[in-house]
Amino acid sequence: MPKVAILDDYAGVALQVADWSSVQARAEVTVFDRHLTEAEAVDLLQPFEVLCTVRERMALPRTLIERLPNLRLITIIGMSLPNLDMAAASDHGVLVAHANFGNPAYRGIANATPELAWGLLIATVRNLADEHRRMREGGWQSTTGLILCGKTLGLLGLGRIGKRMAEYAQAFGMDVIAWSQNLKAEDAAAVGVRRVEKDELFEEADVISIHLVLSDRSRGLVAARELGLMKRTAYLINTSRGPIVEEAALIEALRSGAIAGAGLDVYDLEPPPADHPLRSLPSVTLSPHLGYVTRETLHAFYSDTIEAVAAWLDGTPIRIANSRTPKP
Repeated sequence: MPKVAILDDYAGVALQVADWSSVQARAEVTVFDRHLTEAEAVDLLQPFEVLCTVRERMALPRTLIERLPNLRLITIIGMSLPNLDMAAASDHGVLVAHANFGNPAYRGIANATPELAWGLLIATVRNLADEHRRMREGGWQSTTGLILCGKTLGLLGLGRIGKRMAEYAQAFGMDVIAWSQNLKAEDAAAVGVRRVEKDELFEEADVISIHLVLSDRSRGLVAARELGLMKRTAYLINTSRGPIVEEAALIEALRSGAIAGAGLDVYDLEPPPADHPLRSLPSVTLSPHLGYVTRETLHAFYSDTIEAVAAWLDGTPIRIANSRTPKP
C-alpha cells in the first residue's frame, strides 16, 4: 500500500477533524505530531510516497526533496508554499497539489486569525500570561494593565484581517490609524480608519498590530528605527509573520524597556529553540502560531488534503501547482 505522511500535526487532531477513510482504505497513513528537522525528515520520511503539509510548518528544500526517492506527491495549503522548493519538486517528478479555496469548508474561517490577534492583544496589555502563571504558582496580582478605550490602535496593513481588527478596535472605543505602502486615505476612511505615514503610526499608536504579507518589501519593515519611534508605554502585536520584525531589534527594545511589551504568535524560526531569548522575557506574551489553528480551519485544510490524496490514488491528480514529469 502507498505510504502517506501527515506532517506537523502538533495537536494530534488531523484524523479527528476530517474523514480520512477514503485514503486509509487504500494507503497506510502515519501521523507525525512533532516538528522534524531536515536530518530527521531524511531518515523518517524515506518510505513515504505522499507528504501532507500544513501551511509553512515543514520546510521542503531541494536538499530534502532530492533525498526522498519514493516521494510522489506533496499536498499544500494555499496556491504555493514559501518554504517548498517547487522547482526541486518538478525536477524530481514530484506532484504538488494545492488547496481549493472555493471549497465551502473555508467559509467563515477568515475570522480565525483576527480573533486570535485581538485575544493576544488583550492578553498582552493586561499581562494575562504573567498573572496566569502567578495564580498557578499560588501567587496573586503584581502587574498593572492598560485600558483600550480612548487609546490608538495602529495597523500595519489594512487588508481583510486589518479591517476586521479595525472593527474590533472601534467596538472597544479605540481610535484607529493605519499605514501600508499602497494604502489610500479614501480606502482607510471608508472603514473608519485614518491613514497616516509610517513614522506617524509608530509615534502615535498605543498598540501596533501587524497584518502584512511577508514579502521582499515587508521583510525587516519593523526595525530598530521604527521601534525607537514608539512610545515607551506602547505595545507591538505580531500575528502575521516573524521576519517582518527584526527579531534582534525587538529583543533589545524589550530588554531595555524602550517599549512596554509585545504579543507574538509568529517567529523567525518556528518553533523557536527552547533557549530562545523571547521565551524568557517577562514583557512578552507568546503563543505558538495559533492564528489559523481552529477546528473549523483544520477541517477545511484536511478536507482539501484528503481530496487531493484520494485523486492521486485514483490516478487522476487534481489542482497540480507545478510543472512536472511524474516518476513512474
